[in-house]
Amino acid sequence: MNRQNFEFRGRSSSPSFFIATLCCLLAIWTVSSSVSAQSVCLPLPRLLSLMPMGGTHGTSFEVNVTGENLEDSGELLFQNPGVTAAPKKDANGKLEPNKYIVTIAPDVPPGLIEARITSRLGISSARIFQVGHLPELICNAPNTSLATALPLPINSVCNAVVTAKAIDHYAFDAVAGQRYIVHCQSRGIDSKLDPVVIVADSTGRDLVVERRGDTLDFRPTATGKHIIKVHELTFKGGPGYFYRLSLQEIPTDGLVPTFPSTQSVSAFSWPPTGLAANASTSEEESIEVQRIALPCDISGRFYPAADVDTFEFSANQGEVWWVEVASERLGRPTDPAIVIQRQTVAGTDATWADVAELNDIASPMRPSSNGYAYDGPPFDGGSTDILGKLEIKETGIYRILLSDLFGGTRRDPRNQYRLIVRKAEPDFAAVAWGLHMELRNGDRNALSKPLALRAGSTVALEVVAVRRDGFDGEIRLAMDGLPEGVVAHDLKIAAGKMRGVLLLTARGDAPQGMTQAKLTAHSVIDGRDVSHPVRIAQMAWPIPDAWSEIPYPRLVEGIPVSVTQSEQAPVTIAPVESKVWDVKQGSSAKIPLQLTRRSEFSGSVLQLKTFGHAFEGNPPFDVSLATDQSDAVLQLTAIQPAPGEYRIAFYGSAVAKYRYNPIAIGSVEAEVKRAEQEVVRIAEELQKATQSLAAAPADKKSEAEAMLADWNAKKTVADTAVSAAKAKLKTVTDQAAPRDTAEIVISEPMTIRILPKDPS
Repeated sequence: MNRQNFEFRGRSSSPSFFIATLCCLLAIWTVSSSVSAQSVCLPLPRLLSLMPMGGTHGTSFEVNVTGENLEDSGELLFQNPGVTAAPKKDANGKLEPNKYIVTIAPDVPPGLIEARITSRLGISSARIFQVGHLPELICNAPNTSLATALPLPINSVCNAVVTAKAIDHYAFDAVAGQRYIVHCQSRGIDSKLDPVVIVADSTGRDLVVERRGDTLDFRPTATGKHIIKVHELTFKGGPGYFYRLSLQEIPTDGLVPTFPSTQSVSAFSWPPTGLAANASTSEEESIEVQRIALPCDISGRFYPAADVDTFEFSANQGEVWWVEVASERLGRPTDPAIVIQRQTVAGTDATWADVAELNDIASPMRPSSNGYAYDGPPFDGGSTDILGKLEIKETGIYRILLSDLFGGTRRDPRNQYRLIVRKAEPDFAAVAWGLHMELRNGDRNALSKPLALRAGSTVALEVVAVRRDGFDGEIRLAMDGLPEGVVAHDLKIAAGKMRGVLLLTARGDAPQGMTQAKLTAHSVIDGRDVSHPVRIAQMAWPIPDAWSEIPYPRLVEGIPVSVTQSEQAPVTIAPVESKVWDVKQGSSAKIPLQLTRRSEFSGSVLQLKTFGHAFEGNPPFDVSLATDQSDAVLQLTAIQPAPGEYRIAFYGSAVAKYRYNPIAIGSVEAEVKRAEQEVVRIAEELQKATQSLAAAPADKKSEAEAMLADWNAKKTVADTAVSAAKAKLKTVTDQAAPRDTAEIVISEPMTIRILPKDPS
């Protein structure tokens, strides 16, 4: 027996960080070199970059794309239908690989939109594209010195890729006393870049520096040429380190603009249902203590540094209020904190005593302690914002002291917040992401996982909820608008729980296709049917080993789902019959499973765990990867579910002998054969031309020589084509060689009906 050397996060218990870390280290020391070399996750299509990363409405321009697993790429799609793309063709009408002509309609509003690309394997992960109003340019030449500084017009945007171990230079003409805003967009548009931005004088001497990746507000004291320098914080660089550098002139008393940015995963829980776009009350910055009445909705800002805003109100014993603050979820780098104080009066003296403290919104699941996925998910649905309950124990006067926990070093007037104090309004918000694998051998995979399904596969979306104001009911999940042959199975978020699973199954005969799906969460609250859209999160970049790189997850717009027949799942696991399986309380049961195997595997045994409320404590069991049938084992004595119907599925990990795009070998072999035949044909013509030259009379010599030269040139082109075709054949052959690839394996769901025990 050879069990696969990896595991999934269990829900029955969570080991301490120390134990998890110790186990991780022991595993790293003992893992074999062959397992360490295995890949994680079957290839998925991923769009990694576009250059340029944006454009102005009403324009058309060329865009170059890069990505992973994008052979046979087709359409470049944008979230806004006003932005379209057509593959670029050369002068002979032949498609130019990875190049598109993008057109932005005049009425497309400025902002960020998602771009994706279709390929042999289906729809890719998303990449940000920005529509703006400023003229755009691209840095195509090295500008890593003062002498090669690229001129940057005022009120323009430059698209560029930062140079590794170097500093990019830009030159502009400034006027003394004017105000210029220099902004380097990077992380907020999916770049890996942590930028350092410097404005220097004409000799390159630094004047002002911004190291936090924020906006640089510059007012020159002298008129003339100035230099903008950009480099990565640790001087990294390369294709993933792209940026959009904007230079704008604004009024001397104008507000610093806020630049659009992607949303962190935590933003899914904001705003509460029905919240007005604008707060009904504003913080009065000139008042030390602002008197308010509950309920309230207040907008304010953590400014200046170390700002503490104080709000005073009266409350009666027995009242229960829910307090929510949004700031981090508004995209600000803040950590709100609240202290509630009650006034005590003794004679003429009044003192204030702390009665409650409210802080972060806890993650719906225990997040990874290192952000990488060993002992928790690489996604974190929690927030540094506030959502908590305030119970009034005594009638009196109270104060809310609201501050940014680390605001002593933050001096940004854009650090806004929204404070809401309300009576209970039970509700929820949900977010989903692709289920991640956790390896015991030290690998840390944090991968962007587009919903690009192979025929015959079942994939899982992990769904988590933030519950508001005491709501603890069941949450049902539904996905509509799926491609033909794809079915969604809801395993629900059980009452009082924070996590559920939604499974998507593509039939083995599902036709190639793609649709825009919609994921919705439903519940009943106080007798009302309540439904909310569910956002999807993905990694900004696929990180196969997060020991060396920190993952950056974010929310994405839209839920495209595709299915491909170019590859099928290595194995499909399903119950042998589509029926409700009856099992008595307190017994053990075996459910026969059908295994449809399309690949060889490293190891003959697959260990499976169980998805589904009340069944996740079912002990793991083994199935054979060497046979077409095996049994799922349910030990009800261990989990003791109550009588009723349950939806469950089984999951584990297998190491497949995966072959990448083997069907390409045949087509490339045919390409080699055609190229070789062309060489033979040209060689024959070349021989004829040589003979013609030898026999040509003097007055025909020049014509025969030209003919011979023409065929020699064609021979050179044909030989080059043969070499290129053979190199391509070697590449696709090497790619198609079997390679150990660890992949999540999930069965199709089944329904279990738990029957009461027989009366004793």
